[in-house]
Amino acid sequence: MNFRDNKLSRRDFVKASSITAGGLLLGSLPVGRSAFAAGNDRLKIALIGCGDRGTGAAANALDAGEDIQLVAMADIYEERLSGCYNILSQRYRNSDKLNVPEEHKFVGFDAYKKAMELADVVLLTTPTFWRPQHFEEAVRMGKHIFMEKPVAVDARGVRRVLQSARTAKEKQLNVVVGLQRRYQNKYRELHKRIQDGQIGDITSGTIYWMEGEFPDLTHNPEWPELRVQIVNQFQFLWASGGQVLDQLIHNIDVANWFIGEHPVSAQGMGGRFESLTGKNKGQFYDHGFIEYTYPNEVVVAAQARRQANAYNRVAEEFMGTRGSMQSHGFGSDGVLKNHQGSILYSHDSSGDPSPYVQEHVELFNAIRSGNVIDNTVRAAHTTMTAILGYMATYSGQNLTWEEALNSDVTFYPQHSLTPENVGYDTEAPVKRDENGLYPVPVPGVTQVV
Repeated sequence: MNFRDNKLSRRDFVKASSITAGGLLLGSLPVGRSAFAAGNDRLKIALIGCGDRGTGAAANALDAGEDIQLVAMADIYEERLSGCYNILSQRYRNSDKLNVPEEHKFVGFDAYKKAMELADVVLLTTPTFWRPQHFEEAVRMGKHIFMEKPVAVDARGVRRVLQSARTAKEKQLNVVVGLQRRYQNKYRELHKRIQDGQIGDITSGTIYWMEGEFPDLTHNPEWPELRVQIVNQFQFLWASGGQVLDQLIHNIDVANWFIGEHPVSAQGMGGRFESLTGKNKGQFYDHGFIEYTYPNEVVVAAQARRQANAYNRVAEEFMGTRGSMQSHGFGSDGVLKNHQGSILYSHDSSGDPSPYVQEHVELFNAIRSGNVIDNTVRAAHTTMTAILGYMATYSGQNLTWEEALNSDVTFYPQHSLTPENVGYDTEAPVKRDENGLYPVPVPGVTQVV
């Protein structure tokens, strides 16, 4: 089955994904083991993408145990690489965890390959647009991988990641994806108790990611337009997909995890206040609502918002046949109740390890023990669920899983643009109009399939 070209039904997608997760061969791809031999002491890490999240991910990885060393870094902009290195060098100035000589600091659109060659484990933390390409190359080289969520910005990218997942499984590579609630004690305990039947079968849910507004675009008069869009990735759909794909995806992941399925369809609405439609803003929606329908008519309502002076909430709620669950993403509380309001379980997170570090701890433990952790398929499911959601809000259409998964529509006019053919001289993927404004999706007009 060719994930990139063939049309896929939801049944095909789930079937193919489960086969990949089981490690069965789907084709005659070359088989090889990872470069790192279980039992070795020091793990060498390469950081691909040196922005804020890359800097944080590197620190999380280096904090995950002893005998871990950052040996190579790559970014397309030298200033970001230097800034990241300076922060890390201050943090680890009294240890040998940072060992990146000048010749191991690589700058350019192909720099990731040079850094990967020097490492056992690669951290993929660039803007999401490049994730499928970088994942594919890391798998080809036989590297263990931590990659940030989401794994792609559109269905084409998801299909490409699943193609690479076949090879990663054959090579027995460890892959952890930064959907860190899966590595958080609170969510793990709530999930276990729900699976044990404490609130019965889940019948519905509501998930939220609502916080303050996006800032104005970061801009330097000397920057070409492409750099403006890359630096401000979260406000441009080609680079990040928007808030649903970048932030609400965490809550979506909890819904898929706890329900144990993926939606069969979604419809929704969204937009942006007129006051936010200015030359200092990108393409993002500042509010959206998605109604996901799962198998067995389970409906999850998803709310996303980035507005000033408004109610903030990052949380998940699920109703079951015997009770309910509430959890706040940024808080310590996680509660199960029966329908009479009595508390069945309340989680105390004091003393729990940071999930941002724990995901690296478990990755490194698996590498050293010779075990395999591979989050790729379920992270692709979650990414595709978020993509289905933003496609529904941008278009105003009721979309099925199959329609979304098989779509080749992208949110930039140059449909030939791929991660491989972007360079410093590439024309920016989206253009301002005659009034200096970037195009924003219009429900009822914007085509997504």
